[in-house]
Amino acid sequence: MMTSVVAFVGAALLIAMVPGPSTVVILRRTVVNGRRTGMATVVGNECGVLLWGLAAAFGLSALLLASQVAYDVIRIVGAAVLVWMGARALWQAGRPGPVADGVPGGTAAVSLRRAYRQGLVTNFANPKAGVFAVSFLPQFVPDGAPALPTLLALSVIWAVVDLIWYLPLVWLAGRVAGVLQRQSVRRRMDQVSGALLVGLGVRLATES
Repeated sequence: MMTSVVAFVGAALLIAMVPGPSTVVILRRTVVNGRRTGMATVVGNECGVLLWGLAAAFGLSALLLASQVAYDVIRIVGAAVLVWMGARALWQAGRPGPVADGVPGGTAAVSLRRAYRQGLVTNFANPKAGVFAVSFLPQFVPDGAPALPTLLALSVIWAVVDLIWYLPLVWLAGRVAGVLQRQSVRRRMDQVSGALLVGLGVRLATES
């Protein structure tokens, strides 16, 4: 059992290190609004991870493998969310004067609840996370172990490992936020993050 847990932690860490939409959203939110807001986004993202893990444990995300319609619905919704966030960042980058989240002349206040919701939606609107969960988690259930309790425990471990990975990223982004808040740098950051989000959204929408 312990060998399986250690292997699972290593695999989950490697998965967390692969950059994706969540990484872009978390880093941008941290730079724009500070570490507390960035951490709220991380917590929302981890709740999305946990929800996909729980769905896999109870067999719900298996529907994404069995039903092309269910997969396509979540895929298109997720793609629309990513494109909308990316387009908004690009729009902000093109506005005259220092702009943050649509408010000229400074950094707009973003509630922790909104940041949490953004992290949650970004993660949970990605159907590939569900497909991955249902194919990834069961591989680490030891022979003879009760399936449901073990899958639930692995889901929690997965979310915790993901959280541990993002903690230093948020801390580092907070450290360099002063430099990144400069108008020219902020515009470039908005352009890059916006283009990445739009690109990820388009890629998700066009994937079969």
